[in-house]
Parts: sequence; structure tokens; C-alpha cells
Amino acid sequence: MGNTFTYHLTKYFSDYLPNQLAASIHTIRSYRDTFVQLMEFYKKSYRIPPEKLEYSSFSAQRIEEFLKWLEDTRKISIRTRNQRLAAIHAFFRYLQYRDPTGFSQCAQVLSVPFKKAPAVPVSYMTLEETTFLFSLPNQKDDMQLRDLAVLVLLYESGARVQELTDLCPCHIRFGATNTITLHGKGNKTRLVPICDNVAKILKVYMKRCGRDVPDCPLFVNRKGEKLTRAGTQYIIDKYINMGKKQKPDYFKSRITNHSFRHSKAMHLLEAGVNLVYIRDLLGHTSILTTEIYARTNPKIKEEQLKKNSTSINATAKYGKKEKEDLIDWLKKAL
Repeated sequence: MGNTFTYHLTKYFSDYLPNQLAASIHTIRSYRDTFVQLMEFYKKSYRIPPEKLEYSSFSAQRIEEFLKWLEDTRKISIRTRNQRLAAIHAFFRYLQYRDPTGFSQCAQVLSVPFKKAPAVPVSYMTLEETTFLFSLPNQKDDMQLRDLAVLVLLYESGARVQELTDLCPCHIRFGATNTITLHGKGNKTRLVPICDNVAKILKVYMKRCGRDVPDCPLFVNRKGEKLTRAGTQYIIDKYINMGKKQKPDYFKSRITNHSFRHSKAMHLLEAGVNLVYIRDLLGHTSILTTEIYARTNPKIKEEQLKKNSTSINATAKYGKKEKEDLIDWLKKAL
């Protein structure tokens, strides 16, 4: 029984996720980390080593204890807790169809509910803040030119940070319509247009900094290594802090790499661009995901309320002559 469970877990990671599901390397790593932590929990809490795990080892109660253990020891957020549970659900859903002998345990695990997380406000910059931020890097300095290219491309393309750091020069096409090819979640690829101003900055950066070798990373750090997620956030923090010193009223909320994506979506929405096109730009599977911007943007809310509100001005029911006659009648009657 234990060998059967171990066999399916191995097949899941070595074959199903990468080959049949075509999951991204980031998804596989996330799922792998979940099961590494799960095995650690079972070893510490129940003294069951990984090689001894079997179907009977799993129950709804134990999975809930594992999630509680993560929250208490790792101090993870509700969102991360739900991501870990989603990874566990995905495996046991896969297992249901591969080995019916473990169906009962699978059903128990799949019954564990997700925890409701409080809604987190969407963090984004105003158009004025965005324009001001792009004015801060000194384009005469090579490193600051790279920083500017990172900032404007992150905004213009609506790219996720991993999509940006994975870019190579071969993914960029300059011409009558300038485009970049982004490889995102679920191994999905999308073609995104970029404006001439951003294309010009990229051309200067690639030529001056020697980042025009087709299959090499577009953005690198001072050591010549591929720019990381942390490195990208460092660049953002540097100019946000610089901007705050010059304009203390700007950048009141925490600005992350994802805030650029939010900002692009908000600005397009304010300009009247259809949600369908914004969805395609951001690479969302469903337009329901994109609708969060319409629900969050106060300017859009105000415009819709003004457009659809019913006037509260009362209309006169009686004319002047009718009012005079009514008053005369009341005087005589009373």
C-alpha cells in the first residue's frame, strides 16, 4: 500500500505535471515545496517517515492539522495556506482516478475547505505618479538606463515579474508594431504590443549595454547574472523612495512589481478600454478576474453612479393655478 502511494506521488511529479499537464516549472516547484513540508510535518508530528506513508496516513483532520502547523510555525498568510491546500487537492484529485483503493482517503482530503481571506485592496499608482516615477532614472548612467527599461516595460506590457525576468532579446520585435512575447502562467504565451517610446528606450538600453544577444537574459544585475524577483523589487523600491523624498504626497500605498500591472489595467480602464482587451493584455483566463479593476477603481465607480443614478429632484405634482384653487378650497373647508 505504501509503495503504491509512493509510486503515484513519484509519477505525479516526474510525468503528470511536466508532461501531461505541461505545468510551469514554478507550479511544479510550489507543489514540490508543499509535499516536502507535508512530509516534514508527518515525520515530526506522527513519526512517519516519507517512505512509510500510505493512503491510511491521510485524513481531513490531519491535513487541517498540517495547515494549522504551517500557520503557527511558518507564519504563512491565509493566501499561502490556501495555495498549499490547492496543491494537496490537486494531487489527491489526480490519485482518485489512478488508484480506486485510496478513494476514501482522497475524498476525505478533498473535503478540507479553503479558508476565507479578507479582501486585499488593489495597489496601483495614479497616472501622475507613474509618469513622475519614469522621470527619476538618469538615462546617461547605464545602470539607471537599465532601471528605466525595467520600470517602463513592467508597466507597458502588464507583465508579471517572472515574465519580465525571463525575457530575452529574441522575444522582442521592433517594427511598424513593436511587440514582446511573454511566457506566463500555465505555460501560456501571449503577444503584447508596446508603444514607440518604450521601444526607443529598449533599443538604446540593448545597444548601449550590450543586451542584444538573442538567447541571453534581457535584464541582468551588476554581476551579469539574470535579474531576479528580489532584484526587480530592489529597483522599484529605490525609485519609489527617491520619489517620496521629492513628492511626499505620492506613493502612499506599498508599490510592488505587481502594482505596475495593476496600474496599467486601471489606466486602460479609465481611458475606456474594453475589459476583454485588458484581460488579453494581462493574460487572464477569465474576464471575471479582470473585473476586479472595475470594482476597485473609485473613478469608474463614481462615473457609473452618476450615469445610472435616478434623480432625486421631486417633480411638481400641481400647477400654480391648481395650487391656488386648492388653498382657497382648504380655507373655505376649514
